[in-house]
Amino acid sequence: MGHTAHVSAIVWSAAGSLAAWLWLLLCQGWFWRTDVRLPPLRDPETWPSVCVVVPARDEAAVLPASLPSVLAQDYPGRAEVFLVDDGSTDDTGELARELARRHGGLPLTVGSPGEPPAGWTGKLWAVRHGIALARARDPEYLLLTDADIAHAPDSLRRLVAAAGAGGFDVVSQMARLRVDSRWERLVVPAFVYFFAQLYPFRRIGRAGARTAAAAGGCVLLRTEAAARARIPDAIRHAVIDDVALARAVKGSGGRIWLGLADGVDSVRPYPRLHDLWRMVSRSAYAQLRHSPVLLAGTVAGLMLVYLVPPLAVLAGAVTGSAVAALLGAAAWLVMSGTYVPMLRYCRLPLWPALLLPFTASLYLLMTVDSAVQHYRGRGAAWKGRTYARPDAVPDES
Repeated sequence: MGHTAHVSAIVWSAAGSLAAWLWLLLCQGWFWRTDVRLPPLRDPETWPSVCVVVPARDEAAVLPASLPSVLAQDYPGRAEVFLVDDGSTDDTGELARELARRHGGLPLTVGSPGEPPAGWTGKLWAVRHGIALARARDPEYLLLTDADIAHAPDSLRRLVAAAGAGGFDVVSQMARLRVDSRWERLVVPAFVYFFAQLYPFRRIGRAGARTAAAAGGCVLLRTEAAARARIPDAIRHAVIDDVALARAVKGSGGRIWLGLADGVDSVRPYPRLHDLWRMVSRSAYAQLRHSPVLLAGTVAGLMLVYLVPPLAVLAGAVTGSAVAALLGAAAWLVMSGTYVPMLRYCRLPLWPALLLPFTASLYLLMTVDSAVQHYRGRGAAWKGRTYARPDAVPDES
């Protein structure tokens, strides 16, 4: 009787996992597809003015590979770059000036905001300072881009054309992340895959849909919409600032669009698992709104959806339950199939799709570690600053 009940539990778990995967495949906004890209568009009759805001804190290692591409934008209208050196200790600001002198291109202004007051995350305080500097130029658009993001020469042109043609207040692109090291190839594609699963890109751009998200590395924001949504003041405490920005704009009546990038690339390396672990765990629990209930639900959901299929295959083989093994294999096959388009987008071989359960287990552990760090008082972090609570004063230790 006990053995039968054990096999029955495995079968039901595998069946539940397969049902979850069929629902994700068909009903979650086609999240697994990678064809939401900026379309080819006609040039507007008049190109609006744009100010590019680049928050930067200790970015001397990546600026030579990113900033020249921003300065070299082939944009027919008026454009200017504002790099905000947020208390760097590695001469980020002076390096930026030197790169501008060496490469030329768009005009560059380097500013410094001073220390963020209580209630502000450091990055958003830097963004606020950059927007304040840009306001004197009265631009129609702001491009918020991170210091580790390199842009193709036509990147700004395509973003502005898409915003104008589609009537969007936010046009954001998920930068193509590096997949050079062994750990990057295992972990990074899943990062984008999981993000799209939470925020299906097709739903984000659909009028009337509640789903809202952006990718902080590349956000073109209509200045009028920023003022209407009180960006960044309204989201000053947000650790996951890109999603908060999109929600604020959409909540104030704006239209937003998010897709995968062609020609917008992150140059920041994550060569070790430790580097990727820090990147994910610094904000994973904030994504769950620091809720133990949501954490428990997330852990249970990840286990059912990603870990049960291979475990059911193994248990079915051990117990002789062909039904458990077949159900687990079917769920594993659907899971792997939904991951294949992302691997193709990242220009990687397809066999790591079978390793997605292992990768998901890493993300599960990163999420739990994020919660542990939160309750130890470390909280989320950005460039050496930690935020234990939304209203916490940044800790520079």
